[in-house]
Amino acid sequence: MSRADKIYIDNINNILVNGCWDTDMDVRPRWADGSVAHSVKLFGIVNRYDLSEEFPILTIRRAPFKLPIDEMLWIWSKKSNDIKQLGSSVWNQWKDDNDTIGKAYGYQLGIKHDYPEGAFDQVDRLLYELKNNPYSRRMIANMFVHSDLNQMNLYPCAYSLTLNVSNGTLNGILNQRSQDMAVANNWNVVQYSVLMYMFAAVNGYRVGQLIHVIADAHIYDRHLEQIKRLITQPQFNAPTLLMDKLDNFYDYSTDNFRLNGYINSGFSPKFEVAI
Repeated sequence: MSRADKIYIDNINNILVNGCWDTDMDVRPRWADGSVAHSVKLFGIVNRYDLSEEFPILTIRRAPFKLPIDEMLWIWSKKSNDIKQLGSSVWNQWKDDNDTIGKAYGYQLGIKHDYPEGAFDQVDRLLYELKNNPYSRRMIANMFVHSDLNQMNLYPCAYSLTLNVSNGTLNGILNQRSQDMAVANNWNVVQYSVLMYMFAAVNGYRVGQLIHVIADAHIYDRHLEQIKRLITQPQFNAPTLLMDKLDNFYDYSTDNFRLNGYINSGFSPKFEVAI
């Protein structure tokens, strides 16, 4: 069975059994109707996915595949904050009058910084290090920039990626300050797994482990019944990721990725997004 399913089910059960409710707290999130969006949460979840063994997409539900990749490319390849360049509506709740999300996510990755070797943005710096200094311990991209937080329409949730090369294998750590486990958990796992494959492919590395560190892992009150149904759905073997091998990181599009043998339960829950 899919390792991703087991990790996810264990996470949800852990939160439901050991998590704490914020019902009596004054919290920021709201539902579209204006009601307070309360949640049960657990601090400090660490999940480890071995990408060399399987592609970690859930089989207990019909999980999105191309849409998470599109958002990842919007952030990491286009380095954009313009939702008109995004192929989905996932950021519509946070857009401003200029159809941007402010100085968030891709905007931060696209800012050039000075290094001894020259001026690079954060993505190009990672690509440079992977090619020229693969055993560096400084391959980090960070989108949580305090000086710009007041100009971000939403503070970054998945905010940093650390890369490491060991014996020709690329590994990564994704740090996330906050995770809506129903809406976004596997979405983020899918997109950062594909990103790891991209970085590995254009530099000739094998892909290894993706470690996902979640500070505040939570389940919203309106998601409880559906998520309890979700974790009881049938499980299947993980599919295989098929990707075109391109030389240029920036040439990748959603058309370059496919899943082979993706069998899922067919369960397709509709989770309202708290904003």
